[in-house]
Amino acid sequence: MAFDISKNTLDEALSPYLRHHSGNPIHWQEWSPEAIEFAVENNRPILVSVGYSTCHWCHVMAAGAFSDEAIAGFLNENFVAIKVDREERPDIDMRMMNACMAMNGNGGWPLNVFLTPDLEPFFAMTYGPVEPGYGMPGFLTILRRIRDFYRRGDAPRVKFPPMRHEPPDTDFRSLEAVYRASFDSVHAGFGKGQKFPPHCALLFMLLFEEEFPGGHVKDMAESTLDRMIGSGLCDHLQGGFFRYSVDREWRIPHFEKMLYDQAMHLWIYSVAYGKFGHHRYENTVRDVYRCLEETFRTGDLYSSALDADTEGREGLTYLWAHDELIEILGSQDFEILADHYVIEKAGNFEGLIHLIPRAEPGSPELTTIEERLLDVRRKKAQPFRDEKTIVAWNCLTGIGLVNASRYLASGEYLERALKIKEAVYDIHYRNRGLTRCSLDGRPTRGRYLEDHASLLLFLTYLQEERGGCSDEMKYMVLEVLKFRTGDVWIESFNNELGNIEARFFDHPLPSSVGLAELALARVNVLSGGDYLGEKKFKKATNHDFYNISAMLAKGLVHVISGPDRPDWRDVPLASIYRKAREATLCYRGACRPL
Repeated sequence: MAFDISKNTLDEALSPYLRHHSGNPIHWQEWSPEAIEFAVENNRPILVSVGYSTCHWCHVMAAGAFSDEAIAGFLNENFVAIKVDREERPDIDMRMMNACMAMNGNGGWPLNVFLTPDLEPFFAMTYGPVEPGYGMPGFLTILRRIRDFYRRGDAPRVKFPPMRHEPPDTDFRSLEAVYRASFDSVHAGFGKGQKFPPHCALLFMLLFEEEFPGGHVKDMAESTLDRMIGSGLCDHLQGGFFRYSVDREWRIPHFEKMLYDQAMHLWIYSVAYGKFGHHRYENTVRDVYRCLEETFRTGDLYSSALDADTEGREGLTYLWAHDELIEILGSQDFEILADHYVIEKAGNFEGLIHLIPRAEPGSPELTTIEERLLDVRRKKAQPFRDEKTIVAWNCLTGIGLVNASRYLASGEYLERALKIKEAVYDIHYRNRGLTRCSLDGRPTRGRYLEDHASLLLFLTYLQEERGGCSDEMKYMVLEVLKFRTGDVWIESFNNELGNIEARFFDHPLPSSVGLAELALARVNVLSGGDYLGEKKFKKATNHDFYNISAMLAKGLVHVISGPDRPDWRDVPLASIYRKAREATLCYRGACRPL
């Protein structure tokens, strides 16, 4: 990691996102003690600019304000400019986002936070234009004001607020009312604006419904699962899901594809197929796996993301012109396509057509047409792929694959999961320490709770399937517990910002706290013990993954012991298998022989 304030040093970075900014005239630095020390010695404020490689508005600002010579000259003369990849450094991202939320009440990426040399934030913003627009001044004007505020010494200082927000305890049965209060009864999902896939909520709702069948939770979960696969959120040609829908109706997505979304969809639809038996869910699992293998696979691991943009235009790879479809398919096959998808000559996104189904597809004729379109699409310019591999996201993918192997009865998925585990240890486990990211087999520095907890949770699923993970689980438990201080989980001990408390909220991934708590609970059960202590349920829609561990703590999980692993399709979803001589079933604190 180089530091040279006289030039942009990001060409030496491992992160593809940082490398994207290596051509900016700004003298960007990576986060480092040397950069902070320079700011202190020269009394310069610090700009910490956080983003990620597949972020559309990050690209816009990189090509706009961050490529402007006048802005760059002013920044280089008056600030220390630091670029951060939020996927590589989630600790810094959490701190900066926390400060932005405290100051502004909202946040997003690109995230630009201005700090004093002693690392106190005093101004935060997201996107900034070169010229005045979007209801704000030009970025150079903003920078001048920030410099003047700082020099006068009257810039408002905001101490980093605590990350930890301990939610109140709640009753298990009352969680249904929380879901109903925020559920969109017209279009499914939660909320009335843009829609993110509610991964953790769906997973918990499927388990909740087993305890309280016949209520509204089943309908809410099933309608959301159906709406997501019958909408524009899904890539209907190659499988997989885009990051979120920009509208309430799930029509037009933000076109980036994230590995963590594919991992969670794989997990959820596998479990949903096991519960409901709908073949549309089985097909979705196969389609997500196809997307992973064809577009994310790098060696035995998976890359982190596919860009929203292609050649500077959002979604271009996935969009079609009306006449283009007719030319490719001919009039007869075009009519078949139009019978199954909403095809408007004027398009539905910037004059082009994003394929949104009218009804559940499935005819052999349509499948042939879709494959023809996919063949053409493969020859188009493709979105940039961030080749960085992230341990936590790959472990979640592995868990999704284990669940796919359980409910679709396919050994191929389990074999892929085992390959992920081997590759994580081969590439990311160096000097008895687990590193978060790698690129081309080169790991970065830094250790995080999310990665350790995800790996431990992944090991528990592999232990149920094949065994042989006991020693690895025991060691990883010790590693995970290093991130706990008293009753507080710490995400990272990595930098000058001090101990950064772990995220308690799910959005869109399981929280680090939820991952750690569930992993430890499952290890304890698999090792023949009871859980470590009583747990309370937290607010639904925010803490759903944590609530799964609370279910286990209260005995609301079927612990199946015996010499032979059960057929997962024949037991409740909320089941854990541990190998033992005697066959028993324990549930709600009572055990009986099988």
